[in-house]
Amino acid sequence: MFSYYFIFLVTRIIELLQFFLLARAIFSWFPQSHGSKISEVLYFVTEPIIMPFRALLDRVGAFRGMMLDIPFLCAFIALTVVERILYSLLRF
Repeated sequence: MFSYYFIFLVTRIIELLQFFLLARAIFSWFPQSHGSKISEVLYFVTEPIIMPFRALLDRVGAFRGMMLDIPFLCAFIALTVVERILYSLLRF
């Protein structure tokens, strides 16, 4: 029973992090939002999730200078995969 609530809580936290990642992506489209308190909070919350992917993909020269933020996409996909795995554990 405890594991059910724990997995449920973790999946809710992952959903919240996904929301923050999407909000960060949307805020990045508006230059006037840079430096605002909201964008600083979003950066503070989401950067620890994105940074390992950024460090890993910086080693690959093909991803440098791209218009898409590939580490961001990798972080979002990784969170989605973990969330789906946890949801599948809830079914059992």
